[in-house]
Amino acid sequence: MKVSFHGHSVVKVDTGKHRIIIDPFINGNEACDLDPSTEKADVILLTHAHNDHVGDTVEIAKNNDALVVAPKELADYIASKGVEAHPMHIGGSREFEFGKVQLTQAFHGSSYEEEDGTVIYGGMPAGILLTVNGKTMYHLGDTALFTDLKMYGELNDIDIAFIPIGDNFTMGPSDALLAAEWVNAKTVVPVHYNTFPPIVQDPEDWASKVKAGNARAMKVGETIDLTS
Repeated sequence: MKVSFHGHSVVKVDTGKHRIIIDPFINGNEACDLDPSTEKADVILLTHAHNDHVGDTVEIAKNNDALVVAPKELADYIASKGVEAHPMHIGGSREFEFGKVQLTQAFHGSSYEEEDGTVIYGGMPAGILLTVNGKTMYHLGDTALFTDLKMYGELNDIDIAFIPIGDNFTMGPSDALLAAEWVNAKTVVPVHYNTFPPIVQDPEDWASKVKAGNARAMKVGETIDLTS
């Protein structure tokens, strides 16, 4: 399983058989190196309904006949746009052809704003545990620090975790250091920073402060191969 980072909270996973993209916020994300019109994906996983996470989901899904997996209310909304969507809820897990998905808690909001200003309720926000061929990735989504992160770390053998550090809308750097300790992943990667003025942070500085010394501030487009 290969994972790559593409700015904000955009993460791609290549299982060798399937191409998965998480929270594909591309248009409007100056840090992103992807093009939604040419992006290839078999599966799209969504943590919550905010526009900077749903992003270009509908376009990519329609272009690729991709499956979208998301919290129930968000999945229903995506399905209303003519896209195949599978609904889940926090605590639930499911074995798909591409791997196992479990949604975890995340303390945040979840709503989508249409172009005309209409706000659509997106259900509860979530984190995503994705397990493929014995390798587990944890995308925390947008969240505050909460003690159950320690439980998730104890219950799962996590190979790589993507942790928000931006502050203002999510946990900030100090709380994210504790989150990194609690999730106990082999590698931790900072996300959700520098996209907007309120979340400007120094990912390299944060990574240098992680106690376990297992942090990696990934460059946009950089890939980590978990099979090696």
